[in-house]
Amino acid sequence: MLFAAGFGTRMGALTADRPKPLVEVAGRPLIDHALALRDDFGPLRTVANLHYRGDQLRRHLQGRDVLFSEETPEILETGGGLRKALPLLASNPVFTMNTDAAWTGTNPLIQLAEAWDPARMDALLLLIAPERARGHAGGGDFLMAPDGSLKRGPGAIYSGVQILKTDLLDSIPEPAFSLNLLWDAMLRQGRLHGVMHAGGWCDVGRPESIPLAEAMLAEAADV
Repeated sequence: MLFAAGFGTRMGALTADRPKPLVEVAGRPLIDHALALRDDFGPLRTVANLHYRGDQLRRHLQGRDVLFSEETPEILETGGGLRKALPLLASNPVFTMNTDAAWTGTNPLIQLAEAWDPARMDALLLLIAPERARGHAGGGDFLMAPDGSLKRGPGAIYSGVQILKTDLLDSIPEPAFSLNLLWDAMLRQGRLHGVMHAGGWCDVGRPESIPLAEAMLAEAADV
């Protein structure tokens, strides 16, 4: 699931005439960076949710083996958006990925798949150590125990990529809601886990993060 429906308001003028996933980093749109990770991983049934300037994303992704989940008239946030897309995804668990980041190092989808243990986990979040995070404003999100289980706290940063079981989505009555509600339920049961990404990551949520992401990608290409 590619989250692509947001307004991108933190991008300012860059998203006045385009959706944030079409903002370019290192010569290609952010959503193409996300799709490159999918293509490197292997065949995956892929859905992108659409709301703000969704027609532009439809045109850009034509022929790219992506299905579309339209959120109209209201945007549904991450939880509601994922729930609406489930018939198209036709899978449980699912990967979910934000489309406003750049990555170096191990493919995050591969890293998550290798660490996934459904007997112990209802979700597995890929986390970034604060000292490895670029372009990120604010503190950390989770503290991780030696066994990988998580609790809330100012520690590692959620990277925007996870494997998630979808069973609890139908238990939430609101049409629009954050996946944080699912995480809270999983935290209470000790079923929310994390794994640390060893490579580079840049949160491209603001215009000033674009040169940071481009520098990171250039450094990785020079290695």
